[in-house]
Amino acid sequence: MFVKVKQIMSSEEIKQLEPVTPEIAAVKARRDEEAKAILRGEDDRLIAIVGPCSADNETAVCDYVSRLAVLADKIKDKIFVIPRIYTNKPRTKGEGYKGILHNPDPHKNETDIQAGIIALRKMHLRAIGESGLSAADEMLYPENHVYLDDLLTYVAVGARSSEDQQHRLVASGVDIPCGIKNPMNGSFPVTLNSIYAAQIPNEFKYRTCQVRTEGNPYAHAILRGSVDVYGNNIPNYHYEDLMRFADMYEAQGLKNPAVIVDTNHSNSGKKFIEQIRIAKEVTDNIRHNPRLRKFVKGFLIESYIKDGAQPVTGCEYGMSVTDPCLGWEKTERLLTEIADKL
Repeated sequence: MFVKVKQIMSSEEIKQLEPVTPEIAAVKARRDEEAKAILRGEDDRLIAIVGPCSADNETAVCDYVSRLAVLADKIKDKIFVIPRIYTNKPRTKGEGYKGILHNPDPHKNETDIQAGIIALRKMHLRAIGESGLSAADEMLYPENHVYLDDLLTYVAVGARSSEDQQHRLVASGVDIPCGIKNPMNGSFPVTLNSIYAAQIPNEFKYRTCQVRTEGNPYAHAILRGSVDVYGNNIPNYHYEDLMRFADMYEAQGLKNPAVIVDTNHSNSGKKFIEQIRIAKEVTDNIRHNPRLRKFVKGFLIESYIKDGAQPVTGCEYGMSVTDPCLGWEKTERLLTEIADKL
């Protein structure tokens, strides 16, 4: 049985509350095209999607993104930086902090989804306005994408969602690059099937309408490692993994073959410091093999102002309240070193 708690405003109504200015729209349009050009292979820069595991605090997130903007300008000839501002979080067991979408104030154990939608949109708007960088977010709930579709340059489908039909269908109608993670079991064929489904035209029910999509040629893979039946993490970022995946990708005949390597999650066993080693290893591998250099388009790195993680009720400024993240100084050094190698 469902019990109605409150009516939530439509995306049009919320967009009127927090509108996009012409300046922000121009930033998004320019950056969308830059990201697409990289995925088409017309721009040989790498993409770095960098930011907190969960965007829990507007002030700290916008502080972080403003720092990132300074670094992004320094390395712009080699790396295209997209801030990671993830505002809703999947929970393996269904409990715990679900992101600002559910809990606009993580220190209060209260669910207010409308307030959360307004808060997350306001945060994205502020981040772009202060930094000039449009961001990435996860499409955890496909029907909510419309609340941010005029702000994002990149959207991700998570490992728990990549086999879900609705996520695949909605991804086919998204007009920005969409990274689809390998499922929790790591299946490469399932990942490629998901990308194929997102790249072809589809017709389906979305919200209150029957809609038709043209397909998204910029749907691509994110490799985040996997978990076996015993709960062991199995990485899939090594040279042999990437070469095998490139062969399978090519055989599938997908548009704009591309993979982003997630340096955290099951690739690192959530040991945040390992992200440094993983990113450097992949950078060395793509420098070694021109084929991989064309196939591997960048990294997903979980980073915040301070190293590590804290409980959701913690008060440490700029520290993750979900998975541990790489601190700012280490992140700055890592991205600078990668840019110097390219």
